[in-house]
Parts: sequence; structure tokens; C-alpha cells
Amino acid sequence: MRRLDQTLANLGYCSRREARDWLRAGRVRVAGEIADDPGQRVAAAAVTVDGEPLDHPEGLLLLFHKPAGLVCSHEAREGPSVYDALPERWRRRNPAVTSIGRLDKETTGLLLLTDLPDLVHRLTSPKHKVPKVYRAMLDSPVPGEAAERFAAGTLVLPGEESPCAPAVLEVLGPRETRLTLTEGRYHQVRRMFADLGATVVALHRESFGSLTLAGVEPGAWRVLPPGTFSA
Repeated sequence: MRRLDQTLANLGYCSRREARDWLRAGRVRVAGEIADDPGQRVAAAAVTVDGEPLDHPEGLLLLFHKPAGLVCSHEAREGPSVYDALPERWRRRNPAVTSIGRLDKETTGLLLLTDLPDLVHRLTSPKHKVPKVYRAMLDSPVPGEAAERFAAGTLVLPGEESPCAPAVLEVLGPRETRLTLTEGRYHQVRRMFADLGATVVALHRESFGSLTLAGVEPGAWRVLPPGTFSA
């Protein structure tokens, strides 16, 4: 359990100083009783604000349909970000909501966002091997040796020492492919095709593990249970 003022601040409701004003105004209750001590140790599930339970006190996990033009960064100087699409309260949470891995600015598709640091660490660890499926459109015909090269697990990208893990390539058309990866290196799909002399002109992540974007429009999200990836 945590202090009441800290609980409210961590979930993005107000600052710890503002929490004192909220308590004096009678806006906060614990187990149905009006709270008056900001230092009271509480279970978040027992707290209400203006008669409403706290917003996802167990942590946020969002399946977000990323449109093109947004970056996965908290740095305002890098331009509009995926976090700008979220409610202000969620953007004030501590730990901050962050992405599990990144999609570059022009890549679209499934992006997971969470304020659970342990989950970020687990799902970005190379040991987890969660399959991620991308649809890639190329500027030229799919190289004939691409499927074999990617599946071999011997492709070493420039500037790296270890080879990419084996990946499955499905050719959907003369310039269109579907690629399944079990790791998430920097700009990996684009760099893998560049190694074969092809440029990715459009890239979309279709799925992450068993999760898909079914029913989620670009710029929108679906809240997932925090235990979605429980071992």
C-alpha cells in the first residue's frame, strides 16, 4: 500500500500538494469514508474520487493502432507522438506510459503502450521471442533469395556482430511481403531488406503475439488486462 497523496499523483489525478486540497474539499473517499489524511496508507482499489473508482490502478496496457506521422518518443522536439493521442491523465502517470518497443515515424500498426516497467523489460528482452508480423511494401521486386536468407538466421546487419534470428518471409505479391520476426532490433525490417538491395516504402505491423488490430481504427486503442502476457 502507498500513501494516499502519492497514489493520486502516480495515477495522474493531481500533484501531491493538490491532493491536500482535494481532501479538504471532500472529493476523496477511502472504503466509503471521506479521507482527511494525505499520508494514509491505502489500497488503490479502495479509493474513489468524486464517487468514481480510480482509473486502472493496477496499471495500463493498451493496444494502440499507430497511424503514420507519430513518433514513439516523449521528447516534444521530435514532433507529434503516440502519447499525444492519450487522455491527459494517462500522460501524467508515474511510471510514465511508454511503448513496448518502437515503430518508426512512418511505420503504422500495432503498438503496445504500458506504465508497467517489468512488462516492458520482459517483452523487449530477446529471450521472450514474441512473434511480430509485419507487412512490407518494397520499391522493387522481392529478391528471390530473401526468404532463404531470412530463414537461415545468418544475416548480420551492418554495425552489428550477432546475426538476426531466423525470420519467416511470405511473398504476397511482386513487391509485397509479410515478415514474421521474434526480435525487435532498430529499424530491423527496413535494414534486412536494405541488405538485399530493396527499400521498404511502406511498413505495417499486423500483430504482436496473438494480438491483432481487429476492430481498432488508426489513432484509437483498446485497453488490455495487465495480465495479458502473464507467464
